[in-house]
Amino acid sequence: MGVVETLTSRNADFAAKQFSSDLRLMPSLKTIVIGCVDPRVDPNAVLGVAPGEVATIRNVGGRVTPGLLSEMVMLRKVVQAGGGDIGPGWEFVVLHHTDCGITRLEGQPEMLSAFFEVDQNQLAEQAVSDPVAAVAHDVATLRADTRLPGVRVSGLVYDVKTGLVDTVVKP
Repeated sequence: MGVVETLTSRNADFAAKQFSSDLRLMPSLKTIVIGCVDPRVDPNAVLGVAPGEVATIRNVGGRVTPGLLSEMVMLRKVVQAGGGDIGPGWEFVVLHHTDCGITRLEGQPEMLSAFFEVDQNQLAEQAVSDPVAAVAHDVATLRADTRLPGVRVSGLVYDVKTGLVDTVVKP
């Protein structure tokens, strides 16, 4: 059996045993988790999130880039179009992890500077090789963005060796 057949078979099992048509478009915890695409670090599994509780956005490194900020603004517009808003009462959680693959690109400053949309001489402040410093940087970036007012922002680092998260920036 190929991958697609395996996945669609698992979907049929999900639909039969776990699916709920009662889930709402808005996450019940009014929370957005920003995490990495690394398959070892599924934010919902790592944080014990149930379906419908949080929205999750994943990218390379789980980083807050200009592209991610644009996506967050667009998401806010979607929520506003439905009569709500992302603002006070909402939480953003930045989730980075140890042994992140993005560190393998440190020798490619041209690629990293394009990803972060910064000059190569500004790459050091992105703290690519230090997940704790990177979380602090990304939380500060989110907190400073005036297009996302009133949201509480925190930062966690997941250890891929122990399975535990550490709160490195409190909300």
